[in-house]
Amino acid sequence: MQSLRPAGYSKENFAGKEPHPLDPARVQALLDFVKHAASQLNVPGVGVALIDHGKIVYEGGVGMRETGKPQPVDAHTLFMIASNTKGMSTLLLARLIDQGKFTWDEPVTQVYPAFRPGSAETTKQVLMRHLVCACTGVPRKDFEWLFTGTAQTPPTTTFSLLAATEPTSRFGEVFQYNNLMATAAGYIGAHVVHPDRELGSAYDAAMQEMVFDPLGMHDTTFSIDKALAADHASPHGEDVDGKLHVLKMDINRAIAPFRPAGGAWSSPHDMILYVRDELTEGVLPDGKRLVSSQNLLARRARGVATGEDQWYGMGLWEDATWGVSVIHHGGDLPGFHSDIFAIPSAQVGAVILTNADNGAAMRRAFMRRMLELMYDGRSEAAGDVASVAQRIEAQQATERKRLVVPASTADTAKLASVYSSPDLGKLIVEKSGSTVGVRAAAWSSEVASRQNDDGTVSLITIDPAIMGLELVLGSSSGERTLTTRDGQHVYEFVEVAN
Repeated sequence: MQSLRPAGYSKENFAGKEPHPLDPARVQALLDFVKHAASQLNVPGVGVALIDHGKIVYEGGVGMRETGKPQPVDAHTLFMIASNTKGMSTLLLARLIDQGKFTWDEPVTQVYPAFRPGSAETTKQVLMRHLVCACTGVPRKDFEWLFTGTAQTPPTTTFSLLAATEPTSRFGEVFQYNNLMATAAGYIGAHVVHPDRELGSAYDAAMQEMVFDPLGMHDTTFSIDKALAADHASPHGEDVDGKLHVLKMDINRAIAPFRPAGGAWSSPHDMILYVRDELTEGVLPDGKRLVSSQNLLARRARGVATGEDQWYGMGLWEDATWGVSVIHHGGDLPGFHSDIFAIPSAQVGAVILTNADNGAAMRRAFMRRMLELMYDGRSEAAGDVASVAQRIEAQQATERKRLVVPASTADTAKLASVYSSPDLGKLIVEKSGSTVGVRAAAWSSEVASRQNDDGTVSLITIDPAIMGLELVLGSSSGERTLTTRDGQHVYEFVEVAN
């Protein structure tokens, strides 16, 4: 897809060009871009931080922590950073390798004997570096935690879920992102540090001692209650009619048992300190070394390709689309979308943290605008945002026309009261007046109905926190069913007798 271009289009290349510094004028131009993009995409608040040759030239933000309230986003406003936690987890591993605890190429079972992903044949192939390389062929399996996870789910669940998962491609063959493997990486590293502690407690302590404290990241936390009691941004999303809402935190709470892959809260101030460490290759401001350059850089070595001029390392991406290497990683949870950027050749870094689902559309445009300002590039970023905003609106309108809200009573009358899946647990149907909803372990949502082109009927979740989850009505062996799918799995819920 990245190689498809209009006829006559010439991709810009900044390789070999001398970058301009992020002086006050360029910083303001970038902030103006963020403010305009946020307005177009209906994003209430954006945290931003910028660093140039070791100097933080900006940290703060634009907009509000929560729509309709006056508190602005500032340098210490906390956002969920989701998968940006992964690179921090691999930084912990890098420090442990420096200490001689294990190597990147050591079999995982030698470090954590209880590790058993799938078959014995698969298990013996997995090295420590494979836990976060997205290159083992282990497919994404997020529905298990999405449907059954709660804040009280034990961290050991990661390992039981992996035990039931087999690769669907060969090692190194293709990019397959997997949160369970990354979670296992963090917990295994933490177990090495604190072998006598429960995995979650061990991880929280190890990250605090070996990553957050040394980097001066004093805002950052894995405690959602601590974050919500502090200066924090609220998550937002749009309903089926495009109206913005503050989201419930149920699903975001449910990431806690899998937090090495995406459970941290952080601020623009703290995140730019993390980016600074990437730019200095592990040297702290006082000249002391946090981690060896060799093991820090191993995390961003080009692994499996994720597209044209893009590669995944270990919790970090490299993007060389425009001829300049940008190290980055995004993070996505309901209402929170973020990215970090480090441009080693220019010694420039940036952070963008957003508090609405459409914020995901700002990230790549933000990177492009920063490169435009640094290298006198063509003005494409603003047009990219305008195009995406139009596309989102058009998609919403097209899909809305197909939905019946509230769901058609002719369809919902066919529903059982309770369904169960061996993989995803119970799904309870809830009816209140003319509305019908479904409830899983950590979330609930009203559903709309949709007639599909193949003659089937789907229920579609319309709560903004879990918008668009599809459940297809059906039957099997005389029992009513609801079927949902992710990229590679089909999950069937079968009715349960009352």
